[in-house]
Amino acid sequence: MKTLIKIIIGLTGLFLTGCEEVVQVDLETGAPKLVIDASIDWVKGTMGNEQKIKLSTSTGYYSSSFPTVSGASITVENSSSVIFDFIETPGTGEYICDNFQPVIGETYTLTILLNGQVYTASENLISVPNIEDNVIQNNDAGFGGDEVEVLAKFQDNGSEENYYLYRHKSNRVAFPQYQVENDQNVQGNQITMYYSNKDLVAGDPLNIKLYGISRRYYEYFKKILLASGNDDSPFPSTPAAVRGNIVNQTNFNNFAFGYFRLSEVDVKDYVIQ
Repeated sequence: MKTLIKIIIGLTGLFLTGCEEVVQVDLETGAPKLVIDASIDWVKGTMGNEQKIKLSTSTGYYSSSFPTVSGASITVENSSSVIFDFIETPGTGEYICDNFQPVIGETYTLTILLNGQVYTASENLISVPNIEDNVIQNNDAGFGGDEVEVLAKFQDNGSEENYYLYRHKSNRVAFPQYQVENDQNVQGNQITMYYSNKDLVAGDPLNIKLYGISRRYYEYFKKILLASGNDDSPFPSTPAAVRGNIVNQTNFNNFAFGYFRLSEVDVKDYVIQ
């Protein structure tokens, strides 16, 4: 038994000392896939008429940029057959609509025509509660008591099944932190959004966003977090292709990555005390 323990300790030491050098492995890169960023966000207190859809393609694992896609025809249609055109800013892969009409509960259908292929998706615009004004800060959080924790609350609607997406953006971290939540165990109760970071100091801005999302998007984004290793699990999963709700009607097997989502959004800006 002692011998086994020594072996384990020795191997652990080799592992820790051998992690200093970054090694890039030659990976096979598959054929580029269309990537559709079609997130319609209606921020509370705004008209929501200005919306954007981005098209790009997948690329190599080590690439720091995504090639943009131009030349597509993009429309979004509501249940009353009102069509909203998304027009590309030339050469950017960004398609802009300035007359969109957001309506809570309304069903919208996305249609993209590109290179003889037709991509479609349908989704409802989901409402969201208000983030309460009383934001709580704890400067002694975490296992070591060295983290700054920020708690923001909102009231769940007890008469319906709800799903939420949280986003926290700090100037101390390169990318926002996302989390999805449902009200299965907190139906009709107050729900708390948690964020902590040991590097936060007084005066740092923290941007908090709360999105209303559908159950299908909730399940989709859970898979995204799992595949990316950002689900707070100690056992990261093997990266995998996660399919969204966008379907290629011309060639089902030539699918695109991405999801057509429509959300009401509440935003809270907080300054660390």
